[in-house]
Amino acid sequence: MTKLTYRKVGNYYLPNLYYPKTEQTYVKYGMMREDYLKNYKPGLWNRLILHAELVPHLNEIDRIARERIEAMMPDLMKSAGVTEELKQKDQLKWVGLANACKAQAEEIIFEEIIFS
Repeated sequence: MTKLTYRKVGNYYLPNLYYPKTEQTYVKYGMMREDYLKNYKPGLWNRLILHAELVPHLNEIDRIARERIEAMMPDLMKSAGVTEELKQKDQLKWVGLANACKAQAEEIIFEEIIFS
């Protein structure tokens, strides 16, 4: 841990605060979580920022959400009848069913991970 230093501003001493650089790898789901925390959980949002845990938290949420969707998609597609045979016969129907499966998986992710 680094020693806290101060600077004088007028008659007051203010701490020299810094935010450590962390690599941002989150995209869609991390940004959604960030927006949710800002708007609906400001206490948690501030705590994560003050403890320099926000970016690692968002990276982890994004990674978990993407992995969970990838794990759910094969089962959802199988139950909806989205097969390679359907893809060969009727591509438009295949795309529509695949998109419906992805939307269903994302709704589950939103409820379980992003907005909790």
